[in-house]
Amino acid sequence: MSSLNEMSLMDSARKFYQDQKFKRSMLMLEEVINLNPNNSEAYFLIGNIFHIQGNLGKAVKAFNKVLELDPNNTDASISLSVILNDIGRYEDAKQIFDKANEQVKNEPDGIKDPHINRKFSQKHFELAELYFSYNRYEEALFEYNKVTSLDASNFEARIKIAKVYSKKGYLAKAIEELRALKSESPTYIPARVALGLLFYGQGNVVEAHNEWQQALMKEPENQELKMYLSLSKDASETVLSI
Repeated sequence: MSSLNEMSLMDSARKFYQDQKFKRSMLMLEEVINLNPNNSEAYFLIGNIFHIQGNLGKAVKAFNKVLELDPNNTDASISLSVILNDIGRYEDAKQIFDKANEQVKNEPDGIKDPHINRKFSQKHFELAELYFSYNRYEEALFEYNKVTSLDASNFEARIKIAKVYSKKGYLAKAIEELRALKSESPTYIPARVALGLLFYGQGNVVEAHNEWQQALMKEPENQELKMYLSLSKDASETVLSI
């Protein structure tokens, strides 16, 4: 059973952590561990602090300690998997991620924590990118859809879904996806850029120009948009001169 002193220290450590006062949080967490070496939450926060500070070796040790104390800690598993993937230990990362994924599948309602879902979505995005790079579009589409189901704020995955549709020849579905994204998030410029490129690739220069022009009104200093607009203008003039 946790002592009142341990609980008070954990409350303080969490508060300092949330306020990004990591040095003070770490001092509290070290005191917690001195009182209770089996406090897995303390090790988890320590792992997060080391990860944020770029001390990946110590972060790995801390997350491994969490899993030693609490083997079913999904958040620690995913955090560890992300770090191992970043440092090139891909097989280890995959094994840990697959185990965590199975744990979530076995939960009656899954795990709904947005933080955990975002970490899962990152892994699915990496896998989708790999499939896409090898032209395995069906598998890429499945993984990109998993990304958006876990993290609705990942608009880049929505654009990638449109690109997969385009690669498969489903241009109407690609346009539909990008128009939906543009409608849901009018300030998300990459959606308009991608939609313009899709129109331009179809030879619909006027529609492409309109998309890029509207986007430039929102981001007047965007050099990429200026380049595309110049391209569409030159194309329009070529068509008119023929």
